[in-house]
Amino acid sequence: MPDHKAKLELLCVERGLKMTDQRRVIARVLSDSSDHPDVEAVHRRATAIDANISIATVYRTVRLFEEAGILAKHDFGDGRARYEETPDEHHDHLIDIQSGKVVEFHNGEIEELQRKIAEKAGYRLVGHRLELYGVPLDGKTQRQK
Repeated sequence: MPDHKAKLELLCVERGLKMTDQRRVIARVLSDSSDHPDVEAVHRRATAIDANISIATVYRTVRLFEEAGILAKHDFGDGRARYEETPDEHHDHLIDIQSGKVVEFHNGEIEELQRKIAEKAGYRLVGHRLELYGVPLDGKTQRQK
């Protein structure tokens, strides 16, 4: 395995989490993912590196990373929890309901509108999550990477 440390692994060390070899592999898999994998996908990718990693280890590790605030959990309506590194900057998601592909985006107009809605209702917005669900305009299913 290359000597570079994954971003998640560095965050784990910063937060004082014990890093076993298997946790390092799982951290690397998650850091290298750009597709919001579920636990089963993380397990498949991790066992390609270390065949001794069990699905239970992946579940426990993902939960540990989530509780430490270094992993964000998403439910995109397909019944599976999906994960990504806790983002440095806010972004929203557009989910292709045919393929499961997730597109991250940020739109200043939407952010401002949400702030105004909260303010008009007498609130200061401290956080939000926006998920849009769609199908391709051309009717062709896009393959998830």
